[in-house]
Amino acid sequence: MSLLARPAVAALTAKAMQRVTELVDRRSGGRGSAAASHARFPEFPRRVRELTIPTSVAPARATVYLPPADEAEGSAPPVHVNFHGGGYVVALTELDDPLCRFLAAEAGVVVINVDYVVAPQHPFPAPPRQAYEIVRWVAEHGGEQGWDGGRLTVGGQSAGGGLAAAVARQALEEGGPSIALQVLHYPPLDLATHAKDKRAAIDKPALRPWMADVFDTSYVPDERLRTDRLVSPAHPSDTADLTGIAPALVVTAEYDLLRSEGERYAGRLRKAGSLAAHHDVAGADHGYDGSDDVKARETYALIARHVREAGRG
Repeated sequence: MSLLARPAVAALTAKAMQRVTELVDRRSGGRGSAAASHARFPEFPRRVRELTIPTSVAPARATVYLPPADEAEGSAPPVHVNFHGGGYVVALTELDDPLCRFLAAEAGVVVINVDYVVAPQHPFPAPPRQAYEIVRWVAEHGGEQGWDGGRLTVGGQSAGGGLAAAVARQALEEGGPSIALQVLHYPPLDLATHAKDKRAAIDKPALRPWMADVFDTSYVPDERLRTDRLVSPAHPSDTADLTGIAPALVVTAEYDLLRSEGERYAGRLRKAGSLAAHHDVAGADHGYDGSDDVKARETYALIARHVREAGRG
């Protein structure tokens, strides 16, 4: 076991990463990564309001992105709940601002970008449980909030994709809410297999084993829990029948260390009759859309088409 894979060390490292992120943001007056994100795709305006969603874990802050006024056509628009990435450790909510603006405009949906609890302060199972309760609240409170909770989709990038998959699984097991689509964008779906035993198509992928030591150990300190179906649905130990789970758009990246587990889960969903599509982004690594505007536009347009179609219900 590496030093970083020890729970106490991983937790300290994760907290240091959080402090660095907060310090950079504070020194920039909140104008660092947030400003850079807001500047991307300027043709899609930022029309937002803030919201706090109650859950049994902790209140969850969220930014609500509004679609163009003419999209609703007199009726409440569909709603999409987005969960950001960050290894289940770093709250990178603002990095998804370009995606949220893109989806609101191109898919014609209300997008709720969630600032969910992160580890090590809130290890598993708190994040997926909170995520599920958030989605359930969104489904139940559309009438008072201005969206149609009966036309609901969920999604996320990286760790957020893992949470979206966990939400869909809980909705299947607990009888709702009804989810028209789950969007899983380069998600981690097998934390039971160590990163050093995973293989990427390039020698030095963006995700490295030391990162997994910090992220995975902070999120799920007890290794025995890493085979849980809400953590590792792509691991062979999860053999439950997924018939009836929300249809999924699975997006993987060619060079990503997590590509194979995304492919495995897409295959599992296909067998269950719940794979809407699997798209592999050629020549891309984990988190590619944060820096490659061309590839980001192509993938976001694909996601928007699927979200719009699902929202038509």
